[in-house]
Amino acid sequence: MSAMFAQNPLGRIAPLAAFAAAGLVVLATAFLKERAPTHVVPSPVVETRLLVFSDAPQGAVRVNTPDGVAVATFGSGEGGFLRGVLRTFARERRGSAVGAEQPFELARHADGRVSLKDPANGQIVVLDAFGATNAAAFVSLFKAGKGEP
Repeated sequence: MSAMFAQNPLGRIAPLAAFAAAGLVVLATAFLKERAPTHVVPSPVVETRLLVFSDAPQGAVRVNTPDGVAVATFGSGEGGFLRGVLRTFARERRGSAVGAEQPFELARHADGRVSLKDPANGQIVVLDAFGATNAAAFVSLFKAGKGEP
């Protein structure tokens, strides 16, 4: 049985061909990667709002402006996506000893994207990447608390 595996009709050509094919795949990948965009082109910001998010009684999340004006409150079972994004930011802030009183920057970009930035550490989340329905919770905060419909 071992004699069957010892006989290679192609001799040394088969291992060299496999090695050459693997090399071509690596070169092609490197070539294509150089041509592919590696970052998202930033779009100008057309509207911003500074917001402070804090815990409220009974599991609610309170949203205020930095000067204390109430913007919105999300009850215990509301704003699941908003809570998830804020948990991510809170984890980063705990690691860098930044308190909850530092405001976040909600931004609307010229291309329609909406992002949330933590100016304390530079972390940015493009909210539209998670779908328009998820981003809508944050979009509503642009007008909330301003006396606009």
